Amino acid sequence: HVAAHGPNVAPARAAAVDAPADPPATPGPTGVAGPPSAPPGQNAPMHPTRAELARLVDHTLLGPQASPAQALALCADAVELGVHGVCVPEPLLGLTAGLRGLGIVTGTILGADTPQHDSRALAREAGRVTEEGAGEVCVVIDVVAVRSGSWRAVSRELDLLRRATEGAALTVVLEAAALSDDEVVRVCVMAQEAGANLVATASGLHPAGGATALAVSLMANTVGATLGIKASGGIRTAAQAGAMLAAGATRLGITTTRAVLDELVTAPAAPGLGGAPLVRPAPNSPA
Repeated sequence: HVAAHGPNVAPARAAAVDAPADPPATPGPTGVAGPPSAPPGQNAPMHPTRAELARLVDHTLLGPQASPAQALALCADAVELGVHGVCVPEPLLGLTAGLRGLGIVTGTILGADTPQHDSRALAREAGRVTEEGAGEVCVVIDVVAVRSGSWRAVSRELDLLRRATEGAALTVVLEAAALSDDEVVRVCVMAQEAGANLVATASGLHPAGGATALAVSLMANTVGATLGIKASGGIRTAAQAGAMLAAGATRLGITTTRAVLDELVTAPAAPGLGGAPLVRPAPNSPA
């Protein structure tokens, strides 16, 4: 099981979680169309080559201290390595614009600085980065709302985010290590109902931890037939990347992309990376 932890203690934005615990939310509106969902997990390469693995990677730069020089170096690496996309802090997003004509998706992550959200402010921020050209907007779920059972607040936020990011891919980041298994499943289903394109394990910044194969498997079993599954947070070796793909991931968020890809040359036998065949969980229809 994915371990449950207490919520982060970072300074909170104005709360949008005053609703008490309530019955399961009804499906949110799905009429706001985003780009096509990422392919389901069972369609990922069974034994990806170095180039195939690169096309599953979002090359990522994390943290508020990231510099423009680091962002520009990340973009150069992205072109050389042939990755799927890049993900940078929002203030640096403009520096990635040159990649858009090269088939590399540019994205950013929002809401990682606090576990508690002002939903409307977050949606406005998501809308702004979409207008600025982000191809993918990753938004960390309101962890406080989830942990307190304020499901209507979660549903409202997801609906606002989907509407704000029309034309971009919306990735809902769970911080799965901070949630119970039941909470992970419920958030995945709600993200699907809201019209998100992917669900992701973690921001890589939460103290509870990053991606685990167990969390990826749980997410893939829940919504992997219809949503992309992004394993992100703490993936630093080819063996870890292979384990995530074997568990059902269709995308990987990695900061040390070059090292992981280079490792395939010397250690190609990681499960899912030319070694043991991938054994993917059969997706279940979300309840």
